[in-house]
Amino acid sequence: SSFPSGGLRSTFEARGYTAWDCTSPAFVKKSPDGKRSILYIPTAFCSYTGEALDQKTPLLRSMEAINKQSIRLLRLFGNTTSQKVTPSVGVEQEYFLVDREKYLKRKDLVFTGRTLFGANPPKGQELDDHYFGAIRERIAAFMTDVNEELWKMGVAAKTQHNEVAPGQHELAPIYAQCNVAVDHNQLIMETLKKVAYRHNLQCLLHEKPFEGVNGSGKHNNWSICSNDGQNLLDPGDTPQDNLQFLTFLCAIIKGVHEYAPLLRLSAASAGNDHRLGANEAPPAIVSLFIGSELEAVIEALENGTKVASIADKQFEIGVDALPNFPKDTTDRNRTSPFAFTGNKFEFRMLGSADSISCTNTIINTIVAQELCEFADELEKSDNFEKDLKELLVKTIKEHKAIVFNGNGYAEEWLEEAVNVRKLPNLVSTVDALPEYTRPEFVAMFEKFKVYTATEINSRTEILLENYSKVINIEALTMLDMAKKLIIPACIEYNKTVCDAAASKIAIGLDANVEKSIASKISSLNEGIYNAVKVLDEKVITAQGQEEGLKMARFYRNEVFAQMQTLRALVDEMEMCISSDIWPLPSYSKLLFSV
Repeated sequence: SSFPSGGLRSTFEARGYTAWDCTSPAFVKKSPDGKRSILYIPTAFCSYTGEALDQKTPLLRSMEAINKQSIRLLRLFGNTTSQKVTPSVGVEQEYFLVDREKYLKRKDLVFTGRTLFGANPPKGQELDDHYFGAIRERIAAFMTDVNEELWKMGVAAKTQHNEVAPGQHELAPIYAQCNVAVDHNQLIMETLKKVAYRHNLQCLLHEKPFEGVNGSGKHNNWSICSNDGQNLLDPGDTPQDNLQFLTFLCAIIKGVHEYAPLLRLSAASAGNDHRLGANEAPPAIVSLFIGSELEAVIEALENGTKVASIADKQFEIGVDALPNFPKDTTDRNRTSPFAFTGNKFEFRMLGSADSISCTNTIINTIVAQELCEFADELEKSDNFEKDLKELLVKTIKEHKAIVFNGNGYAEEWLEEAVNVRKLPNLVSTVDALPEYTRPEFVAMFEKFKVYTATEINSRTEILLENYSKVINIEALTMLDMAKKLIIPACIEYNKTVCDAAASKIAIGLDANVEKSIASKISSLNEGIYNAVKVLDEKVITAQGQEEGLKMARFYRNEVFAQMQTLRALVDEMEMCISSDIWPLPSYSKLLFSV
């Protein structure tokens, strides 16, 4: 009865049903005391009236949709052997580790997962020495235990390394079938937290736990493969002659262009709003990177010209002891939200704490929709190759605006994307979530029976409500910390400074330094006190707003904005007060003490 339903059922109606997902392997875990083995079975969850209450059911529906439409196209290419097409996914998971004892001294980390206050340390990530440095022994021991726990459950964790920010790390499993990869990622997040606790560490999965340093995301690597071993996104040695690959590529280009708002909202959350657009994450504008070789191929196809054959290139290092090796035909682009990386697409917008289910449900459905449109047209053709090329040329001309191989952080890209290419710029979660219920998007989901209109409306309501609740909890936590910890500490320190000044004056000494410090602390503390009063009032006003989009917008535009004002004052105050009196572990202690 407490499960979020978004209006799908009344509170007093509690019946629901689970069904074993036989395509995702069950697994065994030890009980906390290690004495028993417990069988866990991946399941779907629906209401008494049949609506999906989970994220697994829509995902499985979307996988069926992309399978059916892919097979239709493959048959047109003369493929009679493939019987099933399945999306496969590999997810890179970023996270932070901090000392648990220090974590417990920060109410903001405990209640919200991120630091609501905190001045930047003298040294951050400027030297990249954490990224390129050796994994510290304590962390290596943690990673070893994580791997062993995951392997026991059938999760093939393969890659582990430091990330850019101090205290930040990454883990990546081997590719798996889409719904299995989703289940595995949930297990990975749970295991990271559980094993961290054993090592007296705390795993932070929040997208931006520390202001001023890189946040954490997930890189969702997505491809589609047939049961007879074909990767349908493998361009082969001569992509310009690989019409099957180009067809699937053009379908994805068209889908990303037409349904960019859905991809953006699949990565929308209060936490991820802090991260998108910074140096570690792509901008909020969805674009698609295909690299210089494929861009030349589709330009040649569009213009009816031939593309020059790209011969194999070798890196010549110039050291006899080191071998030459093949060079990729194009570089990577880390600023692109949706990037082609050889034989897959990498969706880089996802936040580290998110389930990857929604994103992959949306990608699968979008691609199924475009493949369906292609198949509908080509199945009526009397001259398949001629009509296919005309279809691909038409698709490229109409949708090439979404293809961008340049720097997504550049200011000129923002100008070009919005004003010239007319790409949507949905900056915040509150901007993105209403796109869910756009009629043409709802029609697509209903066409493939992935979501009903009712299920979409419920999810939109739940996500908006969750956004408001997250900001509300953060604001209340800030108020609690400011009133009970920060303002009293400021008063205590100011009293110490004033007492020192009075002592010096009493013996005839000048106390200008003490007076100056006391004046600044008094002024800042007054600013903090006034900012707290304003935030208090805004939270009360927000709680009285009409639930849904109106409330979420108020939290975004009013409450969150005032939280930023309060934070700036407190962070300045932290730099003025003795570390012995400051009531919170600093960024220096959190980031550099593990």
